[in-house]
Amino acid sequence: MNTVIDYYFAPQSPWTYLGHERFAQMAHKAGATVRMLPVDLGQVFPVSGGLPLGLRAPQRQAYRLVELQRFSDHLHAPINVKPKYFPVAGDAAARLIIAVGLHDGTDAAMKIGGAIFSAVWVRERDIADAVVLAELLAETGLDAARLAQSQAPDIQAIYEANTKQAIDTGVFGAPSYVVNGELFWGQDRLDFVERKLQSS
Repeated sequence: MNTVIDYYFAPQSPWTYLGHERFAQMAHKAGATVRMLPVDLGQVFPVSGGLPLGLRAPQRQAYRLVELQRFSDHLHAPINVKPKYFPVAGDAAARLIIAVGLHDGTDAAMKIGGAIFSAVWVRERDIADAVVLAELLAETGLDAARLAQSQAPDIQAIYEANTKQAIDTGVFGAPSYVVNGELFWGQDRLDFVERKLQSS
């Protein structure tokens, strides 16, 4: 039976960036179907008790930078821990990923997602800028029409439904992976995701 993985994430999340390629390879190897579900963490945090980065205690903010660099080194994944365009709104990028997935399929959505994550954390580009999103579409060989399509009300409705589904599922941070009803939070739990996939 084909395993389905619900992949909840925010486009501006550094942890999503750090885990994305590894997760994509893992899902492909397992022959699993991935449902890409970008969510609005601004709606998730008030329900789950999470805090936006700027409201967290200074100790937590400082340690986050240490951990980002540790994981970057460990995974051999380059990162700017204080990128030029961060914090950045992820809504437009989230809607674009949804539009690509709707029209071009999951593989294309995973591809543009990876380009968006890298744009923030490696390439220091502003993913809230429509010009940058158009450039990323072109660079990944996807249809330029997806940008305009991403602004349609039905795409916003999907984004809102993803966020509600995340809250109802118990998701409280990004990335989160749900395999056969079991929730795994964080790219540092991908070893457990892999074991789950092997046993499914």
